[in-house]
Amino acid sequence: MQLPKMMRVKQHFDAPTLDDIPGALREEIAKQNLSGKINKGDSVAISVGSRGIANIALITKTVIEELKLLGAEPFVVPAMGSHGGGKAEGQRGIIESYGVTEEYIEAPIRATMDVVQVGETEDGVPVFFDKYAYEADHVVVAGRVKPHTGFVGEIESGLHKMMLIGLGKHKGAALYHQAIVHYSFDRIVRSVGQTVIDECGVLFGLGIVENQYDNTALVRTVEPENFVDGEKELLLLAKEWMPSLPFEQIDVLVVEEMGKNISGSGMDTNVIGRKYYDHKAAEKEYPKVTRLVVRSLTEETHGNASGIGMADYIHKRILDQIDLEATAINTMTGNHPSAGAVPISFDSDRKALEAALSTCGLVESPDAKVVRIQNTLDVEEILVSESYEKEIQQRSELSVVEAAKDIAFDGDDNLLAFG
Repeated sequence: MQLPKMMRVKQHFDAPTLDDIPGALREEIAKQNLSGKINKGDSVAISVGSRGIANIALITKTVIEELKLLGAEPFVVPAMGSHGGGKAEGQRGIIESYGVTEEYIEAPIRATMDVVQVGETEDGVPVFFDKYAYEADHVVVAGRVKPHTGFVGEIESGLHKMMLIGLGKHKGAALYHQAIVHYSFDRIVRSVGQTVIDECGVLFGLGIVENQYDNTALVRTVEPENFVDGEKELLLLAKEWMPSLPFEQIDVLVVEEMGKNISGSGMDTNVIGRKYYDHKAAEKEYPKVTRLVVRSLTEETHGNASGIGMADYIHKRILDQIDLEATAINTMTGNHPSAGAVPISFDSDRKALEAALSTCGLVESPDAKVVRIQNTLDVEEILVSESYEKEIQQRSELSVVEAAKDIAFDGDDNLLAFG
């Protein structure tokens, strides 16, 4: 099969970047007037999730330093629902892989899957909370605010989700995803979140927003009584600054790597256009990707291949990388078992690419619209087929940094490294 030639293209984003993260954090924390809320020796639990948030180790360390100056005794709790195989040591290992170690943050990490029922919502839904966090005098709810990969609303993925799914651990996460079947996502998020705020000693929230380059754009502290309005504002900024692919129609999208450190769904559905359906875009959703090929899992995902079910074809190396138990636990907890369905696999990238090109409709392979990306967080530089050349020439935010050339494979018919 004759394959299309590919050119390297750079996207130019108007992206705010936070240069002095510790300084910005100190200013934000000072706004909370904590000296009148924290007594010397008070314990403070700080949530750290499973996402690969830029600068998360530095952010966590700085929060700990500021709390220590007030006489508090802070510690970190891994807050990630069922991730890490639904095991405490697995969750601890995930945050340590992001640099959040006891040696670096100079504070304890207390990992458990045990929860305490702290109340129930007006609908009778029990509310569960991390045991160690509940036993602390105060809790700092820290997390990245961004569009959710499966739900749409004024509140999506951020502080509320951290209170529900992250700090609810496996038991809470499983329960709330089932409750969403009967009640709306928004209703569960608000009602469970308010119960946590009322019963769990929430000191403040720390919302983190990233830009299109996967760098920290903003950090903001939020008072417990202002979580709803505060998160709404941060979500609007996150939507404005999130990365995207520059084309509305893609015949074949090749993704180098996917994993939980990239997105809760392995690949951000807001980027690949599969938020509502696993294998196609909704009517007003873009880009519209006909065939999706995934080459590998990230090391940081520790075998959790949740989201692999969105791919049409994969390389067989993923079968060696995948932890089927961890993937099953996570996809079932999220009430999305099809996200763990393993697609057709091939023993070479050439075969996977040819399969995708032969099943993407009435288009000749050399003329197909093909895009290749590193992952859904890193889309500044992408590889695109020649069929996009005219469109690129008409768009000032796109520039060609490497002329079109034949797709290069190694001796085993696997693609050469993206970079």
